[in-house]
Parts: sequence; structure tokens; C-alpha cells
Amino acid sequence: MTRPLIAIVGATATGKTGLSVEVARRLGGEIISMDSRQVYRRMDIGTAKASPEQRALVPHHGLDLADPDQRFSAGQFATYTRERIGEMQARGALPLLVGGTGFFLRALTRPIFAEPALDPRRRSELTSHLAELDDHALHRWLRELDPESAARLEAGGGRQRLIRGLELPLLTGRSLTWWHRNSPPEDEPLDPLIFLLELPRDELDRRIGQRTSAMIEDGLVGEVAGLLQSGYDESSPGMSATGYREIIPVVRGEASIEKAAEEVRKSTRSYSRRQVTWFRNQLPETAIRLDGTKSPDQLAHEILEGSRR
Repeated sequence: MTRPLIAIVGATATGKTGLSVEVARRLGGEIISMDSRQVYRRMDIGTAKASPEQRALVPHHGLDLADPDQRFSAGQFATYTRERIGEMQARGALPLLVGGTGFFLRALTRPIFAEPALDPRRRSELTSHLAELDDHALHRWLRELDPESAARLEAGGGRQRLIRGLELPLLTGRSLTWWHRNSPPEDEPLDPLIFLLELPRDELDRRIGQRTSAMIEDGLVGEVAGLLQSGYDESSPGMSATGYREIIPVVRGEASIEKAAEEVRKSTRSYSRRQVTWFRNQLPETAIRLDGTKSPDQLAHEILEGSRR
């Protein structure tokens, strides 16, 4: 009997998308993207969303849920995903959680606290003020107000998480860490069977280089230009993603595409290292590790066999 909920996770460029389509086809599944950037509309090339052909083969969920200037939290993802899982299971489809955003996975397996009500006007004003500060200043304030959250984000977590970590103590007088420990979770934890795709470092770096080149050839500069023309910029939550913030100077005539491409590769390699560290330290011992150098057919077979144990 197949496990009722499966997750396929791993660092960027490990081959999760293609593998998940093959697994979903064999098991009668539907895919829920677990990627914090693929939720944004009009951000397709730089986030490596599943192609139209892949989406035609298998239903995909979790894509194009927000505009680039909107925030989309792990809590919102958890609420959305639980609804989709319920719908899939009701019609007999196997939900496949697929992606590399560890915080999204943790929101399902270790549900977050019920958020306190925040005054929308005060929150908007505070967010605007915090957005004017650089990362160093945000880290410094977070170390003062919530040392534990600051420590977790030292290796990198993005400006959005830094700002979120400051909003709660400044608006409620209680830190994010305090709320996690003292406020009851919103939902019961889910228990997916987790498969972790792993690659040797040199192979992962090689694939990142190839994918970056392919994104540029596929029109990443034009995609970023269109977003800028629509009024989005580096202050928009979605546009802070790797592959977008490095290309913005190219569109503005401030940098060459060659220099920007190398910056994208460098940033992506750094991000992938943080992902590898997160999965190594945060996944349960029951997670099944897969050799990503094998063919999708071999890996799909291993997942099918593992899901029936």
C-alpha cells in the first residue's frame, strides 16, 4: 500500500521537478509545489517552474498564487496546502509535496503557532520603515529582540524572514521565538514519507551553472524587464529572489549580462549550500536519501518501492 502523503525535497537543481512528474504519473498523484518563489505570478523562468508540457501531464498546485509585491508566508502555504491535500485525497489522488523550501515543509510537519492579530496600519508602516534598512541593520536589531531567531537566520533566510522576525516583537512585545513556544499550533502535524535528493557538490555546482545559462537563453532578462515595467522592483518580496535581483542591473544598463550571470551562479550555489545544511539537520531520521546522479526512471522506481514499505 502506498503511503498517503509523499514529499520529494532537495537543493535547487537536483532534478526534483522532472522526477516528481514521473512519480506522479506512476502513482496517480498530483504535485504541490513547495517553493517559496514559485508562488509568484509572472516569475516563471527564474524560478524554474514546471513547463506547460509537464503541467499537462500531471496536475500542479501551489503555483501563481500571489503577485510579486505581495508577501506569502509559510503559514499561508500551510493553509493552502492542507486544503489541496484534503481535496486530492477525497478524489483518490496521491498528494506529492515537491520543492526545496524547508520552512514550507516545516510548516506542515511542525505546524506554526496561531498568529496574533496585528493592526494592519501599524504593520504596514513598520514594514515600510524596516524595508529601508540594510540586512546588517536588520540582523543587528533581531539579535537584540530575538537572539534565537537571529541565530537561525545568520546563515541566510532572506529579508522577508528578517522583517517578519522584527514585526512581532515590535508590534506585540513578544518575540517570534516566544510565540512559537507559548501559542498553540494551528493544525495537527502531517507525517509525509520524505525522499531527499542528494548530489555531490561538484555535480550540483555544474547543474547550477547549466541551469543559469539555460534561464538566460530562455529569456530571463526579458522576464525581469517586464516585471520592472509593471511597477515591481527589488523592494517587492518576490523580486528579492536569486536570479531576479542580480538581473535588475542588467535591465537598467548598470551591469553586463556576463557579470550578472556569474552573480546568479554564485548566489545560487550559496543558497544550495544552505539548503543542503538545512535538510541535513532538520529532516527526520526516517527520511530516505536518494542518489540524484541516477536516472529519473531508477529514482522513480526507488520512490515507488520505498512508499510501499
